[in-house]
Amino acid sequence: MRPIWLIARRELAAYLKGMLGYVIFAVLLVLEGLMFNVWALSSGEYRSAEVLGAFFTLTFGISTAAAVLLTMRLFAEEERDGTLVLLTTAPISDWQIVLGKWLSAFVMVLLFDAMTLHMPLLILVNGHVEPGHLAAGYLGLALVGAATTALGTLASALTRYQVVAGVLGGAFCLGLTLMWMLGKVADPPFDTILSYISLHNKHFMPFMRGSVHLRDVVYYASLAFLALLLTRQIVGARRWR
Repeated sequence: MRPIWLIARRELAAYLKGMLGYVIFAVLLVLEGLMFNVWALSSGEYRSAEVLGAFFTLTFGISTAAAVLLTMRLFAEEERDGTLVLLTTAPISDWQIVLGKWLSAFVMVLLFDAMTLHMPLLILVNGHVEPGHLAAGYLGLALVGAATTALGTLASALTRYQVVAGVLGGAFCLGLTLMWMLGKVADPPFDTILSYISLHNKHFMPFMRGSVHLRDVVYYASLAFLALLLTRQIVGARRWR
């Protein structure tokens, strides 16, 4: 665990000592605050649970964007600067490298999600928030963060260009999010398969409604593991080039 934590701490320092992490957080938090105020708080009379569900839907999209922006530098920057070889020749395993880098981005996304907590609490001004609903929604956001940062880490390992990594990571996340649309027009059994792998519609909606199901937890954990496994294979291949 020590090598994983050392790599994660190094990456966290890069986020927090430079301007990248602060700029991403500031821009996305301002954007989410404006959208939440317009979309959820000022668009008519709704029940508190409906407003809270709208908040989680909005935060799903914004935190996914944060995951893509935060992960695009993880491997691409190292490959561009020629420093990745220092990691791959060090006495640490490929899994430790991948997990350390992924963990740093995941912690940053969790921090971003925590900084949005004041928004659902604004509902208390004129309504009521169930603690269980709030906890379920944030658990869903944490699981989505684990999966999307893993997808972003995979995208970053595929290229040496950060912009390309960002585009690939965004394409992975957006493609999986829109799978439910393909499921609606596909024939059986592909309709069921495509609907199941949808990042939002199938698995996140229960969380935003305050429900936690094991199948949804397993889905996000499996997606994160698969993306990290593929990343590990890519890093391992580079070690022996």
